[in-house]
Amino acid sequence: MPAMTEPKLIAGNANRPLANAIARRMSMHRGMNVAPVEARVERFNDQEIFVEVYENVRGEDMFIIQPTSNPANDNLMELLIMTDALKRSSAARITAVIPYFGYARQDRRAKARTPISAKLVANLLTEAGVDRVLTLDLHAAQIQGFFDIPVDNLYAAPVFALDIKHHFRERLSDLMVISPDVGGVARARELAQRIGAPLAIVDKRREKPGEVAEMTVIGDVTGKTCIIVDDICDTAGTLCKAAQVLTEHGATEVHAYITHGVLSGPAVERVQASVMKSLVITDSIEPSDKVKSASNIRIVPTAPMFAQAILNIWNGTSVSSLFEVDTLGPIYEGLYSGV
Repeated sequence: MPAMTEPKLIAGNANRPLANAIARRMSMHRGMNVAPVEARVERFNDQEIFVEVYENVRGEDMFIIQPTSNPANDNLMELLIMTDALKRSSAARITAVIPYFGYARQDRRAKARTPISAKLVANLLTEAGVDRVLTLDLHAAQIQGFFDIPVDNLYAAPVFALDIKHHFRERLSDLMVISPDVGGVARARELAQRIGAPLAIVDKRREKPGEVAEMTVIGDVTGKTCIIVDDICDTAGTLCKAAQVLTEHGATEVHAYITHGVLSGPAVERVQASVMKSLVITDSIEPSDKVKSASNIRIVPTAPMFAQAILNIWNGTSVSSLFEVDTLGPIYEGLYSGV
């Protein structure tokens, strides 16, 4: 009977390139070939999802790599059904690696007669048999409390700090970190402290949902290279408008670092037509061909961080150590040498 000698990966269809990249990084760390478990994840003609695992997973420590991005419902059902398949195959432990946690924006009741869908998804995952969740930059930290199982929430800020110090190394003193709203100040402050930059806020007022009526810059951005930081970029309307307002207030350049590039609808076209010099996103959501071909959108890999986090969970060492540059720097040394 296996004694959980090695962590085992299995991937759904949501972001196979990321799953393969994580496997490659784990192979480098372990000095042996780590490949996703052979499985079939497909749909019947009526779009029912079917999963068949071809390898023995009895007694194994399994990690399912599956963001619940667009199409969110299909990818969530894939995750739930893969969990059930592994549980019924006697896997010892099942960790759901969810680089992008869908439904996270529905984390509270903003008005009467609305759901808290993030809590519902947490219940579904737990009831399906997930023993642990590993995710990246939850939209709201309190979502961890929706689960009665351990949740490891990684942060993109340490990786973004490495990227900024590498790409802006000649002008670090000119940088200013911008929070696109009051609610994101904690996230922006975290990055600002890591790169030693001041902080400003773009305060927005909405007349109705989805429409920004007015934006006010809190702080002096004159002559600064502004870096907007946020967790999700969906249609990019607010982001592009914030970049325009910052430019009008005297910013010399505007860049944006966003963890999850949802980039739905006209988002890519808006970013390309905006005053932003660059939009940097992670690969937590598989980028479309349109995103890859955009001249001012750049993608930062998360596979090194996820691979190390999976190994740390498997061998019982600290995951929070990945929040520190001393630990994360060597993992990204090939990308950001000398930082």
